[in-house]
This record gives sequence, structure tokens and C-alpha cells, in this order.
Amino acid sequence: MARDGSVVPADPQAMAVVKKKTQSSRSWILFDATGQGTLLDMDKYAIMHRVQIHARDLRILDPLLSYPSTILGREKAIVLNLEHIKAIITAEEVLLRDPTDENVIPVVAELQRRLPRLGAGLKQEGDGKEYLGGQNDAEAAEEDESPFEFRALEVALEAICSFLAARTSELEMAAYPALDELTSKISSRNLDRVRKLKSAMTRLTARVQKVRDELEQLLDDDDDMADLYLSRKAGSASPVSGSGAANWFAASPTIGSKISRASLATVRLEENDVEELEMLLEAYFSEIDHTLNKLTTLREYIDDTEDYINIQLDNHRNQLIQLELFLSSGTVCLSFYSLVAAIFGMNIPYTWNDNHGYMFKWVVIVSGVFSAVMFLIITAYARKKGLIGS
Repeated sequence: MARDGSVVPADPQAMAVVKKKTQSSRSWILFDATGQGTLLDMDKYAIMHRVQIHARDLRILDPLLSYPSTILGREKAIVLNLEHIKAIITAEEVLLRDPTDENVIPVVAELQRRLPRLGAGLKQEGDGKEYLGGQNDAEAAEEDESPFEFRALEVALEAICSFLAARTSELEMAAYPALDELTSKISSRNLDRVRKLKSAMTRLTARVQKVRDELEQLLDDDDDMADLYLSRKAGSASPVSGSGAANWFAASPTIGSKISRASLATVRLEENDVEELEMLLEAYFSEIDHTLNKLTTLREYIDDTEDYINIQLDNHRNQLIQLELFLSSGTVCLSFYSLVAAIFGMNIPYTWNDNHGYMFKWVVIVSGVFSAVMFLIITAYARKKGLIGS
């Protein structure tokens, strides 16, 4: 294989049937500005040379290593590691890792649909007529005038937010019925089921929290957001690049009409103007924050259920303690008879029994009355506490 890697045309339907076990860890798919995808089998040195990033930046995209979600802005590239979405975005192309992964295949299709700009779907035929490669896609491209790297970044953010939201909904659908069943019947099976759901919720919360923290960190630092403006830094033709504005809107009547209705000064951005990217990140920050709030609500529901279960168990434990006290008191009452029998049954000579035969009768009577009174008191107490029926 050559150092720059072998190139194979991309086919989404063919990628869908490829199994994970047969994939190469160096499998990439390249998307250009027209949305055309090309499968690549490249080593890390070829990738580093192509996009001009360091090995430490490429390391976070290694599927064999566990790195948290990260969005890094470099001089000529954006390194994107969002769960299963591992990509390198430049001002003109997108490199996406492991395109045959079942979770990445929808991202591949979405990139092919949304990356082309207005006019990219218009292809010149041999007779001079224009062919529109998907009218709906072209209309969507008309509304999307953002730079290439932002369109690719938006696809990745939308995909990861939708993926985490779907996992959260699945967890909610399984957790709430399980918790309700546990409150109605406390059993080992229900407890183990809730334990597994709580573990899954904890792991999912950590993943969502990391994505949210990464977006929040970008929103809090204008310099980090400015590093993501690759088209501006490269001076390439981009609707947000002042130097390239005249190049792209003159070739498009639709875009030219939009620009003609506003001053050209509104198109030219200052170097520290990050309003467009900030609005993009805020939209997905709100979405991921909503997902995190749903997980927080689920955690609170689980904690409330645990408190309710603990209260029930404490109540049963107290009832057992009271029952033990009731039985112990009854044992004390019965043991008084044993004491009297033991005293009068001792085989030792004593003089106070002479001519005092009535003594035994009185002792038995007093003992019986005492035991009966104690039994009535304990029974009344047990009924009051609900240990026995009335």
C-alpha cells in the first residue's frame, strides 16, 4: 500500500453490510465540498501529513483508546471526538473514521446530503442543460450559507445530540416502569433490575455531561471559537470571509440577490467575531442540556424510590423489633410461674411451710393475676402499634 493510502469510491449501501470485525482500524471516508465520499485506507502518518496535525491530536481519535468527548481547534483543522463520531474537519474536506460502523452510517448519509453548497447539486449535462441533484437538498443548501467546516460540525453535533437523546429516551422507557414495579413489590429480581438501570444511567449521564462541558467550554472562550473559523484563517472562499465574498456570490444569482439587499459590511466579519459559531453551539448546548436535565430528573426519581424503599424496610424492621419485644415480655410473664414452681419444688428443709399450707395457694393466685395483667398490657400495646389485629 502507498503511503498516502488506497482510495475506493464510497457506497453507503455497501458500507452498511460490512461487518465490524472485518474493518481496518485505519479505515476513513473523505468528503469534499461537493459531498462526494471516498473511502480511504491510510496510516496515521499519511493523515498527519494531509491535514497537518500532531500525533497527539490524532491519538484521541484512536478507537482502541478511551478518550472523553473533545473538540479541538487547530491551525488548519478541527479534531472532533464525540463518542463514536471521530472526524477531522478542514476548510475543504472532512475525514470521518470507521464509516462502516452502524452508528456512523447515518452520519455519512447526512454529510453527503448537507455538505454541498448552493449550486453544487447543479451538474452540467452534455447538451448544456443543468441537472438538479435533489431539489430538496438544493433548497436546503440555499438556506445554509455557513462555512464548510461549520456545516460539517453541525452534522456531527446534531448526530451526537440525537444519539444521546435517543439513548436517554430508551432508558426512561425502561426505568420508570421498573421503579414503579419495585415500589409495589420489593423483590430480589426487581432490585437487581433497578440496579442495572441505575448503573446504565450513571454511565450515560457521564457521557452527556462530558459533551455538555465541552460545548460550554467553547462557548466561554472566544479565542477557542475563533480557532474553529478555518475558512477565515485560510482566506478561502466562504460566505463569512470578507476576502472571498466577491468570488462566491457573483457566480450565484440567488446569493447575489441576498447580498445586494444588505451592505457588504455586514458580510465581512472581524477576526474576533464569533457570533455565527456561538449561535450554532448554543443551539446544541441547549439540546444536550435538556437531555442532561432529563437524566437528572430520572436520577432524582430513582433516589426518591430508594428513599421510599428504605422507609418501607425500616418500617418492617421496626415491626419485627416490636414483635420481638412482645414475645420477650410474654416470656417474662411465663417465667414467673417457673420461678414459683422452682421455689416450692426445691428438695430442702424449711420451717416456714409448717402449718402454712395456704401460702402456696396465695402465691399461685398472685402470680396468675400478675401474669394476666402483664399479658393484657402487652396485648393492648401491640394492638395500638398494629402488631396484631383488634
